[in-house]
Amino acid sequence: MKKYDVIIIGAGPAGIFTALELTKLNEKLKVLIIDKGREINHRKCPARSSGTCVNCNPCAIVNGWSGAGAYSDGKLSLGVEVGGNVKDYIGEEKTAALIKYADDIYLGFGAGKMVYGQDDKRVDEIMYEASKHDIQLVPCAVRHLGTERAFKVLGGMYEHLMQNPNIEFRELTSVQEVICEQEKAVGVIACTHGKGAETILADYIVAAPGREGAQWLTEQARNLGIKTINNAVDIGVRVEVPNAVMDHLTKDLYEAKFVYYSDTFDNKVRTFCMNPGGVVSEEHYDGHLAVVNGHSYADPNLKTENTNFAMLVSTSFTEPFDEPIKYGKYIANLANMLTGGNIMVQRLGDLLRGSRTDYKRLLKSTTRPTLKTAVPGDLSFALPHRHLKSILEALKALDNVAPGLYARNTLLYGCEIKFYSSQIKVNQQFETPIRHLYTIGDGAGITRGLMQASVTGIVVARDIVKI
Repeated sequence: MKKYDVIIIGAGPAGIFTALELTKLNEKLKVLIIDKGREINHRKCPARSSGTCVNCNPCAIVNGWSGAGAYSDGKLSLGVEVGGNVKDYIGEEKTAALIKYADDIYLGFGAGKMVYGQDDKRVDEIMYEASKHDIQLVPCAVRHLGTERAFKVLGGMYEHLMQNPNIEFRELTSVQEVICEQEKAVGVIACTHGKGAETILADYIVAAPGREGAQWLTEQARNLGIKTINNAVDIGVRVEVPNAVMDHLTKDLYEAKFVYYSDTFDNKVRTFCMNPGGVVSEEHYDGHLAVVNGHSYADPNLKTENTNFAMLVSTSFTEPFDEPIKYGKYIANLANMLTGGNIMVQRLGDLLRGSRTDYKRLLKSTTRPTLKTAVPGDLSFALPHRHLKSILEALKALDNVAPGLYARNTLLYGCEIKFYSSQIKVNQQFETPIRHLYTIGDGAGITRGLMQASVTGIVVARDIVKI
């Protein structure tokens, strides 16, 4: 039976930065990193070259070394207000300092030096214009890696860590159970593909399973008797428009983060993950569930004629309902059922007219879809009325800031759903009531992006080494 100092469950940014900081503080620590997916150089998504998803299991987009970050747009949000709630645990000043610390590490592994959103005058102008229409701009400096550079940067971290003989990475391995004795974590039961279950012991367990593992982490918390709080579930669409509609915003901000409260239901609607010159993509959860996403490359030669971004409705559920992740998956399953398992796309004009988009209507669109496998359909059969109505009202309001957005040829892809774990009770070091068990990153419901997920890993590593 093998024994380690630390077991890290999940090789996304939270898990990677835990390992980086641990080895920096004590290179002799024996650390095991476990992930359902493959190591970075073995991760291949056929859809990126063929344009057709073949339903890899596990999905190469969301599983494996660097998690969903490997194929993401690679945005590093440099403000404390964007990308998570870390400041609620460790304070605003410490969060800002750790973001700077983590950003320097990304730079050291090859992140680009360009930072958007630092022109205060231009930011103030956009904020002022948006406020006229009851729209809030959330200012945030952003360092854009680009999909291809994100892969290289996070891959460089893998190469760095694997040079240490005390660091081990197990790919295609799932953790079935966290083992506890006398209210203290002592190991895990894990199963590697093609092998049986194995008990692995460790002094510390760090659970950083990412969004794909959010449901698993919630179930583990319940089994261990750890209290949880339901997070909001974000459900919506990915919007695609010509670059000309958004260029006046993205050239300065790169990502314009807008918040609007819908007229009819007063729901919070937010824009998220904006990709100038980007590509709409799909990713899979649970081996089959298709949801939409988007990314863009840093290389100007790989830019497209379109900009895409998510428009999400945030909904918080109250008792007795306590299954927000299952609810989100139900909506995605419904959309998948209508398309035969693919992502749905609809022209805004058809949606407003109450008509289903078909291939003939899609060919008339002056906005050419970048997700070639998307199936034309009718989003009103998949998205709840409350969500769809709120999204349409937000699009109409944002048209005042980005003229041409609320147009008949604007494309809407569905469904985009962000799965966040129920927020697990942890202390300021992200340790649960079960001693030596930490939960961090997006899967723990604490963060919503690369940078703050990275910060949580640093905090945990320092607590383990006690500096």
